[in-house]
Amino acid sequence: MYIAMNRFRIVPGREEEFIEIWRQRDSYLEGVPGFGEFHLLQGPSTEEATLFASHSTWDAEQDFVNWTKSESFRKAHANAGQKRDIYLGPPQFEGFTVVL
Repeated sequence: MYIAMNRFRIVPGREEEFIEIWRQRDSYLEGVPGFGEFHLLQGPSTEEATLFASHSTWDAEQDFVNWTKSESFRKAHANAGQKRDIYLGPPQFEGFTVVL
C-alpha cells in the first residue's frame, strides 16, 4: 500500500473556506486503478496557520504515479490555483510506502 499526502498551511480564520473548496471539488478518483480512499485531515492551529493534510491510499506507488500523469489528475487540479490568498505557501507532498 502507498499513502500520498499533501500538507497545507492555511491562514487562520479561513479554515471553513478551505474545507468548502475540497467539499465542492470533483476529485475524479472513482474508478482510477489502484485508488483506495481519500481523507482531508485538519491538524493543529496556531496564530500563524492551521495545518491540513490531504490523505489518499493506493494499492501501490506506481498506481499513484500513473494517476498523476492522467487526464483525471489534470481535471481534478484544473482549479487548484483559486483563492491562493488562503494558503501560506505551496502544499508539501509526502509519499509513504506501508511497511507494516
